This record gives sequence, C-alpha cells and structure tokens, in this order.
Amino acid sequence: MISLFSDTRQFVITIEVVPPPGNDPSSLLEKLAGLSSLDFQAFSVASNPVAKPKMSAMAFTHLIQQRCGKKAMLHLTVRDHNRLGLQSELWGAHALGIDTVVAVTGDPSLPRLEEPASTVGDLTVFELIKMAEESGLNTGAVLDFRPEYDEGLDHEADRLKRKVDSGCRFVVTQPVYDESTARKIYIATKDLGVPVMMGILPLLSPRHAIFLHDKVAGIAVPEDLRNEMANSGDPVQTGIIQSRQMLEMAENMFSGACVMPPFDRFDILEKIL
Repeated sequence: MISLFSDTRQFVITIEVVPPPGNDPSSLLEKLAGLSSLDFQAFSVASNPVAKPKMSAMAFTHLIQQRCGKKAMLHLTVRDHNRLGLQSELWGAHALGIDTVVAVTGDPSLPRLEEPASTVGDLTVFELIKMAEESGLNTGAVLDFRPEYDEGLDHEADRLKRKVDSGCRFVVTQPVYDESTARKIYIATKDLGVPVMMGILPLLSPRHAIFLHDKVAGIAVPEDLRNEMANSGDPVQTGIIQSRQMLEMAENMFSGACVMPPFDRFDILEKIL
C-alpha cells in the first residue's frame, strides 16, 4: 500500500468528484478519463455531499480507478452507515483495490417533505478513523473552519490532534480563498506531523460566491473577492485566476491541494493546473 505522500518532495494534487445521481456513470467517467493527462495524482470521491443521494461512492471510486488509470480515494461518512455497515465498506474498499479513505462526519441530513432521511451517527469520526486504519487503509480527515471565528480554528485544531491520534495520516481543509486564512491554518496545523492539503473550490459567478459564503458551512468567501466577482466582465476567468493564486500559495505552505471543480466544470482544470 503506497501513500500519496510517500515522496515527501512531491506536492500532491487531487481532484474532487461527486458521483452522478442514478445508475449510469458512463458520461461522467468519460469526462474524467479525459483529465488523466493533467498533472494531478488522484481523484477524491465525495459521498452524498449536502446529504443528497448519489451513486455509491465506493462503486464509483472503483469505476474511476478501472476507467482512468488514476488512484482514487473514497470518502466515508458516519452519517450514512452504522458500525457494521462501515466495517463492511472498509473491507470492501480494500478488496477492490481502494487503499485510501477520507473519514468525515458528513453534511447533516435535512428534513424533506419527500424522501426524508435520518442521520445514523453510530460511530464518531474518530472511531471511524481508527477502524479504517485498523482495516489497513491510508486514512485522511477534514479540517472544517469558518475563518471569521478564530476560536473555531482552535477547536478544530484540537479535533485534528485527536484525529491524528486515532490514525489519521493526512488532512484536507475546506476551501480557502485568502492568504490570511491559509496562514492561520498553516500555523494551527504545522505541528501535527501529517501532510495537509488545502481545499480549492473555483468560483464561477457572483451568485456562486454569495451562495458558498452564506449557505455552506465551513466556507467563507472574503467580501473583496465577492465584490471582484460581481464587478468582473468574465467571472469564470476571474475564478480561474483566483484558484491559480491559491494553488501557488498552497505550494508554499502545505503538502498538497484538493481542487474541487463545482457542477462538473472539469473544463476549467487545465487552466488552473
């Protein structure tokens, strides 16, 4: 089992992917196969983000590795499975050649008039990390931090220390949009002893920037960047330039970056990378 971070000199880039809804992965797999020549090391496959049902993340991770010839790491949430289910998923992932997982709590399930879903929460994320490590998998965790609340970073740094003690071997941050936040995260995580990957989520429009800032927990888009997007004649290009700047910043502070193209806009990745 080879870790993404076996070569400590290499800056590791992953591309986050959301599995498709429904049971036909062919179109999305075709798009992802077209990215294989770009300079990144692995895909990172989300599991039912924002608590909306998608194709099984484990199945799609396996399909990506078969179709694209790139490593893919699997996100697993304590929201969707009990202890028995999580252990089965971990063993199944290992059997399918998936050697890396990211253990997350999962976005909270929201009450819906149609198709209501409950949160399982049989394990804590710390217990899931330990279980994944004991199952022979490279295990990562997530740093969730709202930049305007510095005390929140202290709390999250303490949680990260517990995650590392439980068996976490790398960390992925939520999307970062400014140098001040990146430096705060660097200072809070530099003594953890594990690689940290900075999250980069390209902005596509002023509305997109406002939505992320106002509605998505753990993401803060600075006011000056929101204004820049609002005044831009080409918001997509502005978002690409900003993401490139954040990628350069990540190379100076962290061990890697996870680029998260929104709404399957993989066409912008070549310009960013």
